[in-house]
Amino acid sequence: RGGLLDDPVIAEIARAHEKSPAQIVIRWHVQRGIVVIPKSTSLERLRENGQVFDFALDDSELARIAALETGERTGRNPDFD
Repeated sequence: RGGLLDDPVIAEIARAHEKSPAQIVIRWHVQRGIVVIPKSTSLERLRENGQVFDFALDDSELARIAALETGERTGRNPDFD
């Protein structure tokens, strides 16, 4: 873990929704219509990653997360794995 999942903006939004930072990032993608395929080797985390349909991010939260864009990848690049 690290990077985006440790960002203070993500952490604040996660606390407000009583969700994990990963759930916030996944929900952000879902609400923008972007397919996201989270990876985890932990069964508990896999379950948690799927629990993103019982809340919604508001427009302000969506914009705050979008403003974090750096143009850099936050995960492994499948073209080089």
